[in-house]
Amino acid sequence: MRINDLLLKTVVRIVVFIILTLAIYLFFAGHYSPGGGFIGGLVIASAFVLLYLTYDLETVQKGIPVDFKVVAAIGVLLAVGTGFGSVLFGVDFLTQTAHHFNLPLVGDKELGTVMIFELGVALTVVGVVMTIITSIAEGDED
Repeated sequence: MRINDLLLKTVVRIVVFIILTLAIYLFFAGHYSPGGGFIGGLVIASAFVLLYLTYDLETVQKGIPVDFKVVAAIGVLLAVGTGFGSVLFGVDFLTQTAHHFNLPLVGDKELGTVMIFELGVALTVVGVVMTIITSIAEGDED
């Protein structure tokens, strides 16, 4: 029998939003200060773990129908693809390039291929960590 945990579920919804906001900040801050894809991916995975602890595994998987093995595979393909993309242009493996863009309401921003690599790292970390966590959670009942 479960106790009424309405307060816990309400607080977790707010906290998960804050955690995901922090993960986005850490992801984008990783070029010029500590952070990046690895830390951002770990923080995103911690938000999912908090959801799994608060709700049961089936409820979260029904609300967020994501196969984390596919997420990890997409992340690896993005990270490796940026490396081979540079080779296609005749430069060394994982050589990055960047361009300045004048974006409306934001101003002059530098966007580079390292962002795609970091996204691949983040997706790989989220996919691997969550695959491990769900494997443990679904573990043998014997």
